[in-house]
Amino acid sequence: MPDLLPLFLNVTGRPVALVGGGRVAAGKLQQLLAAGARVIVVAPAICDAIRTQAASVEASRDDAGAPAGVELRERPFTPSDLDGMWLVVAAATPEVNRSVAEAADARRLFVNAVDDPANATAYLSGVVRRDGVTLAISTSGDAPALTSLLREAIDALLPADLAAWLWQARAERVAWRRDQVPMEERKPRLLRALNALYAPPPGAAEHAAAGPLPSISTIASSDRGPDIPWLHAPEDSWL
Repeated sequence: MPDLLPLFLNVTGRPVALVGGGRVAAGKLQQLLAAGARVIVVAPAICDAIRTQAASVEASRDDAGAPAGVELRERPFTPSDLDGMWLVVAAATPEVNRSVAEAADARRLFVNAVDDPANATAYLSGVVRRDGVTLAISTSGDAPALTSLLREAIDALLPADLAAWLWQARAERVAWRRDQVPMEERKPRLLRALNALYAPPPGAAEHAAAGPLPSISTIASSDRGPDIPWLHAPEDSWL
């Protein structure tokens, strides 16, 4: 398989077809609703978990006008179910998934076929969401268990105060754009700014003899979590 293009999609308020009505489809429905999609579920039989989610979302829409929503079509899939969709998730049998893939291809739609790479053109990833930061991990649909393990490992590496990092990065970016800082200078500047978050309070200079000041890559794990080795090298990417 060729290399995939990593991509984050904004599906808020947009129609997404979910073909399948079982436990796996219920899990995908939860993900799509969390992203704000309007989901059309198509299946001959729809499980109680999907019906419960649909009822809950409709109640929320009545209360707050949320963009997400669920439409249930309790019948076999037909190609016209994909008309007007932005994305398709196939969580049915391989035969049905194949029909979905063919109909989606004719309409130039991407399909996420759950645990069925042969009928997929899009792959949902293992996702870590923390304090406004989203990280996604994919094995191109070939090793979902490894994707899950990597997700847990990366989640464990992230600092406990990631929200402070994000706030600082946003503030720095405003200054960079104002001052027209070149791209290649931005990451080193951000590293310095983040390290400054861990500078000792005023008046602590007399304690300097006890050792070097902590930095973002050496501060104790009890304060921030495990070391983040990829923060040592400012030359490996740019912001």
